[in-house]
Amino acid sequence: MKFDQFRRLCLALPEAEERETWGEATFRVKDRIFAMGSPDGGRVSVKASPDDQSGLVAMDPKAFAVAAYTGRFGWVTVRLAGIGPELAERLLRSAWERTAPKRLVAQHPISAVVAPRSANRSNRTSRQPER
Repeated sequence: MKFDQFRRLCLALPEAEERETWGEATFRVKDRIFAMGSPDGGRVSVKASPDDQSGLVAMDPKAFAVAAYTGRFGWVTVRLAGIGPELAERLLRSAWERTAPKRLVAQHPISAVVAPRSANRSNRTSRQPER
C-alpha cells in the first residue's frame, strides 16, 4: 500500500480531515487525531486499543510495532508495504470509531473488524475489537 491510498482511506471516513502537524499529515475527526504519517515515509501511526495493538504486533511483527511515545495508549506503527487495502480500511475504521464522538459514530455505523488479541487464534481478522 502507498501513502496516497492510505490518505484516501482516511479521508473517506465521515467528517475526516487532513491537517499538517509536526511536519506530518494528521487525519482527524472533530479535531481529534486517529491516524498520522508522512507522504515521504513508508510507515504511519494508527490509533488502536492496547489489546488490538498487542494482537496486531503478535500477528505480524514485520508490519506492526508499538508506536513511539503514544504506544502506551495503544497506537500502532504500521509499515504500509506490509498491509493491503482491506486491512488498512479495517484498522482506520476502528481508529475512527475509537476517536469520533459517540453521536457521530451512531450516525455513521461502520463496524470495524481488526486483529484479535491472540495470534494463536484462527481466522484472525474476523473478531470485533474490544473497547
